[in-house]
Amino acid sequence: MKSIDRQILRIALPSIVSNITVPLLGLVDVAIVGHLGSPAYIGAIAVGGLLFNIIYWIFGFLRMGTSGMTSQAYGRQDAAETFRLLVRAIGLGLLVAVVLIALQIPIVHGAFCFIQPTEEVRILAETYFHICIWGAPAMLGLYGLTGWYIGMQNSRIPMLVAIVQNVVNIVASLAFVYGGGMKVEGVALGTLTAQWAGFLMGLGLWVHRYGNLRRYGLKGVWKREAMKRFFGVNRDIFLRTLCLVTVTMFFTSAGAEQGEIVLAVNTLLMQLFTLFSYVMDGFAYAGEALSGRYVGAHDLLTFRRTVRRLFVWGVAMSVLFTLTYAGGGHAFLELLTDEAAVIAASDEYFPWALAIPMAGMAAFVWDGVFIGATATRGMLLAMALAAAGFFALYYGLRSAMGNHALWLAFNVYLLMRGLVQTGLARGVERKAFISTDKT
Repeated sequence: MKSIDRQILRIALPSIVSNITVPLLGLVDVAIVGHLGSPAYIGAIAVGGLLFNIIYWIFGFLRMGTSGMTSQAYGRQDAAETFRLLVRAIGLGLLVAVVLIALQIPIVHGAFCFIQPTEEVRILAETYFHICIWGAPAMLGLYGLTGWYIGMQNSRIPMLVAIVQNVVNIVASLAFVYGGGMKVEGVALGTLTAQWAGFLMGLGLWVHRYGNLRRYGLKGVWKREAMKRFFGVNRDIFLRTLCLVTVTMFFTSAGAEQGEIVLAVNTLLMQLFTLFSYVMDGFAYAGEALSGRYVGAHDLLTFRRTVRRLFVWGVAMSVLFTLTYAGGGHAFLELLTDEAAVIAASDEYFPWALAIPMAGMAAFVWDGVFIGATATRGMLLAMALAAAGFFALYYGLRSAMGNHALWLAFNVYLLMRGLVQTGLARGVERKAFISTDKT
């Protein structure tokens, strides 16, 4: 068990560090423009950042699908297929990026049909968007690289890349804004520079560490059966992500309909969920890498032991976060805002935030295991049922419970994902190991 725990932590801990650095890119941009003398600059970064968050979130399948398939190839010691998977992932990412760049004008105009900022903020946000969109090849290419590295049981390189990206972003943005006299365009160029620096670093480290895989060449990369499986896995994850984005965006929208105080309370309390998700995603990544590895190696015993240990770590993290939030959650909220009315209003809904770690733990762990087993259809089914339950519960109870209905629905949505996947787990295991018997 100690060996399995070491393997889990070797992947989970660097992944957690990487996850925590992600929001820093946006925080640096906001901090810089926050000193330029106009709130419109902050609004522009917020709107532009929101657009890219949605776009890149939707195409997160490039990381997840690549991770699961690569870990299986790694487990069966198929080095040639690991190389082919990397080429497919980066190739698809670059293709999607070219489409996004080509459609950047209708994308940004369509977005502003739903997001309606002031005219000044809109002009500045468009400037930010049209510069940063040229980072799409780097970002989507890096998604494929990151998934591949995790599948190869290596989360240290993605961590190093994430750290370097943040350093480059800070230095470049400051140089463009204060050295070059730019404003929003300087921040955008700093972000763009960091994105390409991260991608090129990821490629450079790949050449240094895994460059010998190039000897396998491109033969079989676009093989019909392999591409069919590749797109099938990624299609399921794409549709699952759309459900996830819909629930998350609706949660914010439903809070906004109830007034500024409720919106502020919900936003602050969701930061507690976000912090928890950064840690649990690290264990989910470990689940992707290790479960896929043992499926590929056809090692059912170690697969089962790994899943059990992942749940032990998941329960431990959930208890730790629940106790931490119960004891210091209010102090954390006071760090985020000094609005007394918002902090006072949060008391009423705070118990719902406390329930999230235990309600959501199983969903995070099973997501990692299902991705590793490439059981993406089960993930999609669980997410679709949970999302349907979320909306049914909210609309059924909102007139009687108000914002409490929203939080109840969100907790039930997290819990349902885990319960449905628990019900599907034995069938997923059976199918995964039968399929490896046939290969």
